[in-house]
Amino acid sequence: MKKIINTLKNIWSIEELRNRIIFTLTLLLVYRVGCYVVLPGINPNELASGEGQSGLLGLFNMFAGGAFNKASIFALGIMPYISASIAMQLAQIAIPQLQKLSKEDSGRRKINLYTRYLTVGVTLFQAIGYITYLRSQNAGAIMDDSFAWMLSTVVILTTGTLFVMWLGEKITDKGIGNGTSLIISAGIIARLPHALVQEFEAKTQAAGGGLLIFLIEIAVMVLVVMAIILLVQGVRRIPLNYARRIVGASSAKDLGSARDFIPIKVNGAGVMPIIFAQAMLFIPATVVGFSESETAQGIVKHLSDPGSMWYNLVYAILVIAFTYLYTALIFNPTQMSDDLKRNNGFIPGIKPGTDTANYIGAIMDRITLPGAIFLAMIGILPGLAGQMNITSGFASFFGGTSMLIMVGVLLDTLQQIESQLLMRHYDGLMESGRISGRTAVPASV
Repeated sequence: MKKIINTLKNIWSIEELRNRIIFTLTLLLVYRVGCYVVLPGINPNELASGEGQSGLLGLFNMFAGGAFNKASIFALGIMPYISASIAMQLAQIAIPQLQKLSKEDSGRRKINLYTRYLTVGVTLFQAIGYITYLRSQNAGAIMDDSFAWMLSTVVILTTGTLFVMWLGEKITDKGIGNGTSLIISAGIIARLPHALVQEFEAKTQAAGGGLLIFLIEIAVMVLVVMAIILLVQGVRRIPLNYARRIVGASSAKDLGSARDFIPIKVNGAGVMPIIFAQAMLFIPATVVGFSESETAQGIVKHLSDPGSMWYNLVYAILVIAFTYLYTALIFNPTQMSDDLKRNNGFIPGIKPGTDTANYIGAIMDRITLPGAIFLAMIGILPGLAGQMNITSGFASFFGGTSMLIMVGVLLDTLQQIESQLLMRHYDGLMESGRISGRTAVPASV
Protein backbone atom coordinates (compact mmCIF):
# COMPACT_ATOMS: atom_id res chain seq x y z
CA MET A 1 0.00 0.00 0.00
CA LYS A 2 2.87 2.37 0.82
CA LYS A 3 4.43 1.78 -2.61
CA ILE A 4 1.08 2.50 -4.31
CA ILE A 5 0.73 5.78 -2.41
CA ASN A 6 4.31 6.78 -3.29
CA THR A 7 3.71 5.92 -6.94
CA LEU A 8 0.56 8.07 -7.03
CA LYS A 9 2.50 10.94 -5.45
CA ASN A 10 5.24 10.57 -8.07
CA ILE A 11 2.67 10.59 -10.88
CA TRP A 12 1.01 13.73 -9.51
CA SER A 13 4.37 15.49 -8.98
CA ILE A 14 5.27 15.26 -12.69
CA GLU A 15 3.55 18.27 -14.25
CA GLU A 16 3.49 16.96 -17.82
CA LEU A 17 2.12 13.58 -16.79
CA ARG A 18 -0.44 15.19 -14.48
CA ASN A 19 -1.66 17.48 -17.27
CA ARG A 20 -1.92 14.56 -19.70
CA ILE A 21 -4.01 12.52 -17.25
CA ILE A 22 -6.34 15.46 -16.47
CA PHE A 23 -6.71 16.24 -20.19
CA THR A 24 -7.54 12.60 -20.97
CA LEU A 25 -10.11 12.31 -18.18
CA THR A 26 -11.75 15.61 -19.22
CA LEU A 27 -12.24 14.52 -22.83
CA LEU A 28 -13.51 11.10 -21.73
CA LEU A 29 -16.04 12.87 -19.49
CA VAL A 30 -17.18 14.98 -22.46
CA TYR A 31 -17.68 11.80 -24.47
CA ARG A 32 -19.64 10.06 -21.71
CA VAL A 33 -21.93 13.10 -21.26
CA GLY A 34 -22.56 13.17 -25.02
CA CYS A 35 -23.66 9.52 -24.91
CA TYR A 36 -26.74 10.62 -22.94
CA VAL A 37 -27.76 13.48 -25.27
CA VAL A 38 -30.72 12.12 -27.28
CA LEU A 39 -31.21 12.91 -30.95
CA PRO A 40 -33.70 15.72 -31.73
CA GLY A 41 -37.16 14.39 -32.57
CA ILE A 42 -36.76 11.26 -30.41
CA ASN A 43 -38.81 10.58 -27.28
CA PRO A 44 -36.37 8.75 -24.94
CA ASN A 45 -39.23 7.38 -22.82
CA GLU A 46 -40.50 5.38 -25.80
CA LEU A 47 -37.17 3.77 -26.71
CA ALA A 48 -37.15 -0.02 -26.53
CA SER A 49 -34.64 -1.50 -24.10
CA GLY A 50 -31.72 -3.11 -25.92
CA GLU A 51 -30.37 -4.80 -22.81
CA GLY A 52 -28.97 -8.22 -23.53
CA GLN A 53 -28.67 -7.45 -27.23
CA SER A 54 -26.33 -9.84 -29.01
CA GLY A 55 -24.85 -10.17 -32.47
CA LEU A 56 -23.62 -7.25 -34.53
CA LEU A 57 -26.06 -4.77 -32.94
CA GLY A 58 -24.76 -5.70 -29.50
CA LEU A 59 -21.23 -5.15 -30.80
CA PHE A 60 -22.22 -1.71 -32.12
CA ASN A 61 -23.79 -0.80 -28.77
CA MET A 62 -20.67 -1.92 -26.90
CA PHE A 63 -18.31 0.12 -29.10
CA ALA A 64 -20.64 3.12 -28.76
CA GLY A 65 -20.63 2.87 -24.97
CA GLY A 66 -24.39 2.20 -24.80
CA ALA A 67 -25.24 5.27 -26.92
CA PHE A 68 -26.60 3.07 -29.73
CA ASN A 69 -29.59 1.90 -27.68
CA LYS A 70 -30.12 5.39 -26.22
CA ALA A 71 -30.50 7.01 -29.69
CA SER A 72 -27.76 9.45 -28.70
CA ILE A 73 -25.97 11.95 -30.92
CA PHE A 74 -22.98 9.60 -30.47
CA ALA A 75 -25.08 6.53 -31.38
CA LEU A 76 -22.61 5.37 -34.03
CA GLY A 77 -19.67 6.11 -31.75
CA ILE A 78 -16.19 5.42 -33.07
CA MET A 79 -17.25 2.33 -35.05
CA PRO A 80 -17.26 4.01 -38.53
CA TYR A 81 -13.71 5.24 -37.92
CA ILE A 82 -12.62 1.75 -36.87
CA SER A 83 -14.25 0.26 -39.97
CA ALA A 84 -12.51 2.81 -42.20
CA SER A 85 -9.16 2.18 -40.47
CA ILE A 86 -9.46 -1.58 -40.95
CA ALA A 87 -10.40 -1.08 -44.62
CA MET A 88 -7.36 1.17 -45.17
CA GLN A 89 -5.11 -1.30 -43.35
CA LEU A 90 -6.26 -4.12 -45.62
CA ALA A 91 -5.97 -1.83 -48.65
CA GLN A 92 -2.30 -1.15 -47.80
CA ILE A 93 -1.66 -4.89 -48.02
CA ALA A 94 -3.51 -5.30 -51.32
CA ILE A 95 -2.46 -2.07 -53.08
CA PRO A 96 1.33 -1.58 -53.56
CA GLN A 97 0.99 2.22 -53.93
CA LEU A 98 -0.61 2.55 -50.50
CA GLN A 99 1.96 0.19 -49.01
CA LYS A 100 4.71 2.43 -50.36
CA LEU A 101 3.00 5.53 -48.91
CA SER A 102 2.78 3.90 -45.47
CA LYS A 103 6.60 3.80 -45.23
CA GLU A 104 6.95 7.59 -45.54
CA ASP A 105 5.94 10.33 -43.09
CA SER A 106 4.15 12.37 -45.76
CA GLY A 107 2.54 9.19 -47.08
CA ARG A 108 1.21 8.25 -43.65
CA ARG A 109 -0.35 11.70 -43.35
CA LYS A 110 -2.07 11.14 -46.70
CA ILE A 111 -3.35 7.74 -45.55
CA ASN A 112 -4.73 9.34 -42.38
CA LEU A 113 -6.50 11.91 -44.56
CA TYR A 114 -7.95 9.17 -46.78
CA THR A 115 -9.11 7.35 -43.64
CA ARG A 116 -11.00 10.45 -42.47
CA TYR A 117 -12.69 10.85 -45.86
CA LEU A 118 -13.64 7.17 -45.83
CA THR A 119 -14.98 7.59 -42.28
CA VAL A 120 -17.41 10.26 -43.52
CA GLY A 121 -18.69 7.92 -46.26
CA VAL A 122 -19.05 4.97 -43.87
CA THR A 123 -20.82 7.17 -41.30
CA LEU A 124 -23.35 8.46 -43.85
CA PHE A 125 -24.16 4.89 -44.86
CA GLN A 126 -24.45 3.66 -41.27
CA ALA A 127 -26.54 6.70 -40.27
CA ILE A 128 -29.16 5.79 -42.88
CA GLY A 129 -29.09 2.20 -41.61
CA TYR A 130 -29.51 3.42 -38.03
CA ILE A 131 -32.58 5.46 -38.98
CA THR A 132 -34.06 2.33 -40.58
CA TYR A 133 -33.33 0.46 -37.35
CA LEU A 134 -35.08 3.15 -35.28
CA ARG A 135 -38.13 2.99 -37.53
CA SER A 136 -38.39 -0.79 -37.18
CA GLN A 137 -37.60 -1.14 -33.47
CA ASN A 138 -38.60 2.21 -31.98
CA ALA A 139 -41.26 3.61 -34.33
CA GLY A 140 -43.20 5.07 -31.39
CA ALA A 141 -40.16 7.04 -30.23
CA ILE A 142 -39.97 9.07 -33.46
CA MET A 143 -42.14 12.15 -32.98
CA ASP A 144 -41.95 13.49 -36.54
CA ASP A 145 -40.83 10.95 -39.13
CA SER A 146 -40.31 13.32 -42.04
CA PHE A 147 -37.62 13.77 -44.66
CA ALA A 148 -36.33 16.87 -42.85
CA TRP A 149 -35.95 14.88 -39.63
CA MET A 150 -34.13 12.10 -41.46
CA LEU A 151 -31.75 14.58 -43.14
CA SER A 152 -30.99 16.40 -39.88
CA THR A 153 -30.45 13.08 -38.07
CA VAL A 154 -27.95 11.92 -40.69
CA VAL A 155 -26.04 15.21 -40.34
CA ILE A 156 -26.07 15.03 -36.52
CA LEU A 157 -24.94 11.39 -36.41
CA THR A 158 -22.13 12.10 -38.89
CA THR A 159 -21.03 15.17 -36.94
CA GLY A 160 -21.15 13.17 -33.69
CA THR A 161 -18.91 10.45 -35.08
CA LEU A 162 -16.41 12.99 -36.44
CA PHE A 163 -16.39 14.74 -33.05
CA VAL A 164 -15.68 11.43 -31.27
CA MET A 165 -12.90 10.76 -33.78
CA TRP A 166 -11.47 14.22 -33.03
CA LEU A 167 -11.62 13.49 -29.29
CA GLY A 168 -9.69 10.27 -29.86
CA GLU A 169 -6.98 12.04 -31.87
CA LYS A 170 -6.62 14.76 -29.23
CA ILE A 171 -6.27 12.14 -26.48
CA THR A 172 -3.58 10.41 -28.56
CA ASP A 173 -1.67 13.67 -29.15
CA LYS A 174 -1.99 15.40 -25.78
CA GLY A 175 -3.24 12.68 -23.45
CA ILE A 176 -2.19 9.17 -22.49
CA GLY A 177 -2.26 6.21 -24.84
CA ASN A 178 -4.39 5.47 -27.87
CA GLY A 179 -7.42 7.77 -27.79
CA THR A 180 -9.67 5.51 -29.86
CA SER A 181 -9.03 2.52 -27.60
CA LEU A 182 -9.55 4.61 -24.46
CA ILE A 183 -12.91 5.87 -25.74
CA ILE A 184 -14.08 2.31 -26.37
CA SER A 185 -12.78 1.18 -22.98
CA ALA A 186 -14.54 4.07 -21.22
CA GLY A 187 -17.86 2.86 -22.63
CA ILE A 188 -17.14 -0.74 -21.57
CA ILE A 189 -16.06 0.21 -18.04
CA ALA A 190 -19.13 2.45 -17.64
CA ARG A 191 -21.35 -0.65 -18.04
CA LEU A 192 -19.56 -2.62 -15.32
CA PRO A 193 -21.13 -1.00 -12.19
CA HIS A 194 -24.68 -1.48 -13.52
CA ALA A 195 -23.87 -5.09 -14.46
CA LEU A 196 -22.48 -5.77 -10.98
CA VAL A 197 -25.54 -4.29 -9.26
CA GLN A 198 -27.88 -6.21 -11.55
CA GLU A 199 -26.08 -9.50 -10.88
CA PHE A 200 -25.96 -8.86 -7.13
CA GLU A 201 -29.71 -8.22 -7.03
CA ALA A 202 -30.37 -11.37 -9.07
CA LYS A 203 -28.24 -13.54 -6.80
CA THR A 204 -29.65 -12.15 -3.54
CA GLN A 205 -33.21 -13.02 -4.53
CA ALA A 206 -34.91 -16.11 -3.13
CA ALA A 207 -33.92 -18.41 -6.01
CA GLY A 208 -30.74 -16.59 -6.99
CA GLY A 209 -28.20 -18.72 -5.11
CA GLY A 210 -27.10 -16.25 -2.46
CA LEU A 211 -24.10 -14.05 -1.79
CA LEU A 212 -21.63 -16.96 -1.91
CA ILE A 213 -22.45 -17.67 -5.57
CA PHE A 214 -21.97 -13.98 -6.38
CA LEU A 215 -18.52 -13.97 -4.73
CA ILE A 216 -17.56 -17.14 -6.62
CA GLU A 217 -18.55 -15.43 -9.89
CA ILE A 218 -16.36 -12.43 -9.02
CA ALA A 219 -13.43 -14.77 -8.30
CA VAL A 220 -13.93 -16.56 -11.63
CA MET A 221 -14.03 -13.23 -13.46
CA VAL A 222 -10.72 -12.24 -11.81
CA LEU A 223 -9.18 -15.53 -13.01
CA VAL A 224 -10.45 -14.83 -16.53
CA VAL A 225 -8.84 -11.37 -16.42
CA MET A 226 -5.53 -12.94 -15.33
CA ALA A 227 -5.74 -15.42 -18.21
CA ILE A 228 -6.42 -12.58 -20.68
CA ILE A 229 -3.38 -10.70 -19.35
CA LEU A 230 -1.24 -13.77 -20.04
CA LEU A 231 -2.68 -13.97 -23.56
CA VAL A 232 -2.11 -10.25 -24.27
CA GLN A 233 1.44 -10.18 -22.92
CA GLY A 234 2.60 -13.61 -24.09
CA VAL A 235 5.55 -13.39 -26.52
CA ARG A 236 8.11 -15.73 -28.07
CA ARG A 237 11.49 -14.00 -28.18
CA ILE A 238 13.70 -14.76 -31.17
CA PRO A 239 17.34 -13.79 -30.35
CA LEU A 240 19.14 -11.38 -32.68
CA ASN A 241 22.76 -10.41 -33.21
CA TYR A 242 24.10 -7.37 -35.04
CA ALA A 243 27.41 -7.25 -36.89
CA ARG A 244 30.39 -5.51 -35.30
CA ARG A 245 30.60 -1.78 -35.97
CA ILE A 246 33.78 0.33 -36.22
CA VAL A 247 33.39 3.97 -35.18
CA GLY A 248 36.02 6.64 -35.98
CA ALA A 249 38.59 6.52 -38.75
CA SER A 250 41.56 7.40 -36.56
CA SER A 251 40.79 5.56 -33.32
CA ALA A 252 38.92 2.67 -35.00
CA LYS A 253 36.91 1.96 -31.89
CA ASP A 254 35.22 -1.44 -31.98
CA LEU A 255 31.71 -1.30 -30.47
CA GLY A 256 31.27 -5.08 -30.60
CA SER A 257 28.09 -6.87 -31.58
CA ALA A 258 24.73 -5.75 -30.18
CA ARG A 259 22.19 -8.27 -28.92
CA ASP A 260 18.45 -7.90 -29.23
CA PHE A 261 15.37 -10.03 -29.87
CA ILE A 262 12.18 -10.10 -31.94
CA PRO A 263 9.05 -10.44 -29.76
CA ILE A 264 6.56 -12.63 -31.64
CA LYS A 265 3.23 -12.26 -29.86
CA VAL A 266 1.12 -15.31 -29.08
CA ASN A 267 -1.96 -13.30 -30.02
CA GLY A 268 -0.73 -11.03 -32.77
CA ALA A 269 -4.22 -10.49 -34.21
CA GLY A 270 -5.60 -8.93 -31.02
CA VAL A 271 -9.38 -8.69 -30.77
CA MET A 272 -10.05 -8.53 -34.53
CA PRO A 273 -10.77 -12.29 -35.02
CA ILE A 274 -13.60 -12.12 -32.45
CA ILE A 275 -15.09 -9.04 -34.13
CA PHE A 276 -14.92 -10.66 -37.58
CA ALA A 277 -16.43 -13.91 -36.25
CA GLN A 278 -19.35 -12.06 -34.65
CA ALA A 279 -19.96 -10.16 -37.88
CA MET A 280 -19.90 -13.40 -39.92
CA LEU A 281 -22.45 -15.05 -37.62
CA PHE A 282 -24.74 -12.08 -38.19
CA ILE A 283 -24.75 -12.56 -41.98
CA PRO A 284 -26.86 -15.79 -42.09
CA ALA A 285 -29.62 -14.14 -40.04
CA THR A 286 -29.66 -11.20 -42.46
CA VAL A 287 -29.83 -13.44 -45.55
CA VAL A 288 -32.46 -15.81 -44.14
CA GLY A 289 -34.59 -12.81 -43.21
CA PHE A 290 -35.57 -12.64 -46.88
CA SER A 291 -36.48 -16.36 -46.96
CA GLU A 292 -39.47 -18.28 -45.61
CA SER A 293 -37.73 -21.67 -45.41
CA GLU A 294 -38.34 -23.28 -42.02
CA THR A 295 -35.14 -25.32 -42.28
CA ALA A 296 -33.02 -22.24 -42.90
CA GLN A 297 -34.71 -20.37 -40.07
CA GLY A 298 -34.05 -23.29 -37.72
CA ILE A 299 -30.35 -23.25 -38.60
CA VAL A 300 -30.16 -19.49 -38.06
CA LYS A 301 -31.92 -19.87 -34.72
CA HIS A 302 -29.11 -22.15 -33.51
CA LEU A 303 -26.44 -19.83 -34.93
CA SER A 304 -28.01 -16.84 -33.18
CA ASP A 305 -28.22 -18.39 -29.71
CA PRO A 306 -24.98 -17.85 -27.70
CA GLY A 307 -25.93 -20.81 -25.51
CA SER A 308 -26.29 -23.22 -28.41
CA MET A 309 -23.60 -25.87 -28.95
CA TRP A 310 -23.58 -25.21 -32.70
CA TYR A 311 -23.19 -21.46 -32.14
CA ASN A 312 -20.17 -21.95 -29.88
CA LEU A 313 -18.62 -24.56 -32.19
CA VAL A 314 -18.97 -22.43 -35.35
CA TYR A 315 -17.92 -19.34 -33.43
CA ALA A 316 -14.73 -21.02 -32.14
CA ILE A 317 -13.83 -22.32 -35.62
CA LEU A 318 -14.33 -18.85 -37.12
CA VAL A 319 -12.18 -17.23 -34.43
CA ILE A 320 -9.34 -19.69 -35.07
CA ALA A 321 -9.61 -19.24 -38.85
CA PHE A 322 -9.69 -15.44 -38.66
CA THR A 323 -6.75 -15.45 -36.23
CA TYR A 324 -4.60 -17.19 -38.83
CA LEU A 325 -5.96 -15.01 -41.65
CA TYR A 326 -5.50 -11.67 -39.88
CA THR A 327 -2.06 -12.66 -38.56
CA ALA A 328 -0.98 -13.56 -42.10
CA LEU A 329 -2.22 -10.17 -43.34
CA ILE A 330 -0.43 -8.02 -40.74
CA PHE A 331 2.67 -10.17 -40.24
CA ASN A 332 5.19 -10.28 -43.10
CA PRO A 333 8.25 -12.48 -42.37
CA THR A 334 9.87 -11.58 -45.71
CA GLN A 335 9.76 -7.84 -44.99
CA MET A 336 11.06 -8.45 -41.47
CA SER A 337 13.94 -10.51 -42.87
CA ASP A 338 14.78 -7.74 -45.36
CA ASP A 339 14.76 -5.12 -42.60
CA LEU A 340 17.10 -7.24 -40.48
CA LYS A 341 19.47 -7.70 -43.41
CA ARG A 342 19.42 -4.00 -44.15
CA ASN A 343 20.38 -3.22 -40.53
CA ASN A 344 23.11 -5.91 -40.42
CA GLY A 345 21.06 -8.05 -38.08
CA PHE A 346 20.79 -11.82 -38.13
CA ILE A 347 19.38 -14.72 -36.12
CA PRO A 348 22.19 -16.93 -34.72
CA GLY A 349 22.51 -20.14 -36.74
CA ILE A 350 20.13 -18.96 -39.50
CA LYS A 351 21.26 -17.59 -42.86
CA PRO A 352 19.99 -14.09 -43.74
CA GLY A 353 17.34 -13.78 -46.44
CA THR A 354 14.94 -16.59 -47.32
CA ASP A 355 16.05 -18.91 -44.51
CA THR A 356 15.42 -16.18 -41.93
CA ALA A 357 11.96 -15.46 -43.37
CA ASN A 358 11.05 -19.16 -43.32
CA TYR A 359 12.34 -19.53 -39.75
CA ILE A 360 10.32 -16.56 -38.47
CA GLY A 361 7.22 -17.73 -40.37
CA ALA A 362 7.50 -21.26 -38.94
CA ILE A 363 7.71 -19.92 -35.38
CA MET A 364 4.74 -17.65 -36.02
CA ASP A 365 2.66 -20.57 -37.30
CA ARG A 366 3.53 -22.71 -34.26
CA ILE A 367 2.64 -20.14 -31.62
CA THR A 368 -0.48 -18.88 -33.45
CA LEU A 369 -2.33 -22.19 -32.96
CA PRO A 370 -2.36 -22.20 -29.12
CA GLY A 371 -3.03 -18.45 -29.17
CA ALA A 372 -5.99 -18.93 -31.53
CA ILE A 373 -7.44 -21.77 -29.43
CA PHE A 374 -7.06 -19.72 -26.26
CA LEU A 375 -8.69 -16.73 -27.98
CA ALA A 376 -11.60 -18.91 -29.12
CA MET A 377 -12.10 -20.17 -25.56
CA ILE A 378 -12.21 -16.60 -24.25
CA GLY A 379 -14.64 -15.67 -27.04
CA ILE A 380 -17.23 -18.30 -26.11
CA LEU A 381 -16.99 -17.74 -22.33
CA PRO A 382 -19.75 -15.05 -22.21
CA GLY A 383 -22.18 -17.44 -23.93
CA LEU A 384 -21.31 -20.23 -21.51
CA ALA A 385 -21.67 -17.85 -18.55
CA GLY A 386 -25.13 -16.89 -19.77
CA GLN A 387 -26.17 -20.55 -19.59
CA MET A 388 -25.24 -20.64 -15.89
CA ASN A 389 -28.01 -18.21 -14.89
CA ILE A 390 -25.68 -15.19 -15.00
CA THR A 391 -27.33 -11.99 -16.21
CA SER A 392 -26.48 -11.06 -19.79
CA GLY A 393 -24.84 -7.75 -18.84
CA PHE A 394 -22.50 -9.35 -16.31
CA ALA A 395 -21.84 -12.40 -18.52
CA SER A 396 -20.26 -10.15 -21.17
CA PHE A 397 -17.43 -9.39 -18.71
CA PHE A 398 -16.40 -13.06 -18.49
CA GLY A 399 -14.43 -12.77 -21.71
CA GLY A 400 -15.14 -11.90 -25.31
CA THR A 401 -14.57 -8.56 -26.98
CA SER A 402 -15.29 -6.44 -23.90
CA MET A 403 -12.65 -7.91 -21.62
CA LEU A 404 -10.00 -8.27 -24.34
CA ILE A 405 -10.28 -4.59 -25.27
CA MET A 406 -10.49 -3.37 -21.68
CA VAL A 407 -7.51 -5.41 -20.42
CA GLY A 408 -5.35 -4.59 -23.45
CA VAL A 409 -6.05 -0.85 -23.24
CA LEU A 410 -5.44 -0.70 -19.49
CA LEU A 411 -2.10 -2.46 -19.95
CA ASP A 412 -1.12 0.01 -22.68
CA THR A 413 -2.13 2.97 -20.49
CA LEU A 414 -0.15 1.66 -17.53
CA GLN A 415 2.84 1.16 -19.82
CA GLN A 416 2.61 4.80 -20.93
CA ILE A 417 2.49 6.01 -17.32
CA GLU A 418 5.37 3.75 -16.31
CA SER A 419 7.50 5.01 -19.21
CA GLN A 420 6.97 8.59 -18.03
CA LEU A 421 8.04 7.61 -14.50
CA LEU A 422 11.15 5.70 -15.61
CA MET A 423 12.27 8.55 -17.89
CA ARG A 424 12.38 10.80 -14.81
CA HIS A 425 14.22 8.19 -12.70
CA TYR A 426 11.21 7.21 -10.60
CA ASP A 427 10.32 3.65 -9.69
CA GLY A 428 7.95 1.89 -12.08
CA LEU A 429 4.47 0.62 -11.28
CA MET A 430 5.64 -2.96 -10.72
CA GLU A 431 8.46 -4.30 -8.54
CA SER A 432 9.12 -7.30 -10.78
CA GLY A 433 9.98 -5.56 -14.04
CA ARG A 434 8.30 -3.27 -16.54
CA ILE A 435 4.78 -3.70 -17.84
CA SER A 436 4.61 -5.09 -21.36
CA GLY A 437 1.99 -3.50 -23.58
CA ARG A 438 0.50 -4.83 -26.79
CA THR A 439 2.56 -2.73 -29.20
CA ALA A 440 6.11 -2.90 -27.83
CA VAL A 441 8.37 -3.66 -30.80
CA PRO A 442 12.17 -3.13 -30.91
CA ALA A 443 13.12 -0.08 -32.95
CA SER A 444 15.72 -2.10 -34.83
CA VAL A 445 12.98 -4.27 -36.32
